[in-house]
Amino acid sequence: MQWIHDYQLFLFDFDGLLVNTEEIHYQAYQRMCAQRGVTLDLSFEEYCKIAHYHGDGLGDKLYELYPHLKAQEASWKILYAEKKQAMMDLLNEGAVELMPGVEKILNALQQASIPRCVVTHSPIELIDIIRRKHAIFDTIPIWITREQYTKPKPDPECYLTAINKIAKPSDKVIGFEDSPRGLRALLGTRAKPIIICKINYPEIPDFVAAGVTHYRSFEELLT
Repeated sequence: MQWIHDYQLFLFDFDGLLVNTEEIHYQAYQRMCAQRGVTLDLSFEEYCKIAHYHGDGLGDKLYELYPHLKAQEASWKILYAEKKQAMMDLLNEGAVELMPGVEKILNALQQASIPRCVVTHSPIELIDIIRRKHAIFDTIPIWITREQYTKPKPDPECYLTAINKIAKPSDKVIGFEDSPRGLRALLGTRAKPIIICKINYPEIPDFVAAGVTHYRSFEELLT
């Protein structure tokens, strides 16, 4: 893993990249819908391809697919709060798996004393629950959570905040995302962009043609 020494700052998204929380988000939406008497029959990949593009995409799609859900509750803010509670319940009920290869790369960065930072859309309360489940996250010294920036991804504000806080002007920066929305935020910075995902997003060939590197997992990256 000598290549890690080519960079002076590593930036990581969190959900779906370092931890397998995307499936828990999916289960939380299923639970929220079930509590409302609705069966969410989107596949996990269909869910990802909707949820990872813009903030209101999933709400709009659920209202379109299940009009009786909107008839019950026209405020997506209320339904999203129910989903958020379901997410917290699921996290407290069980383990959250690390994504393959994550522990290896984080240990290598710690041993090499290379600065690293998480830049996430998730709130601190969710992050704190997951961090308590995996000691490896204590090796990451800086966390930029949703409370620390104004504009959500795909705006690059969150990553620019991290770079301006940590990196010197001459430092080489590398960043990792797992969704097109997050990747677009990363592309608004000087970081070398890497997308790590198994979902076949239609934009990936265009991203690769534009200089983005794509791996299906950290394990693939580290081989």
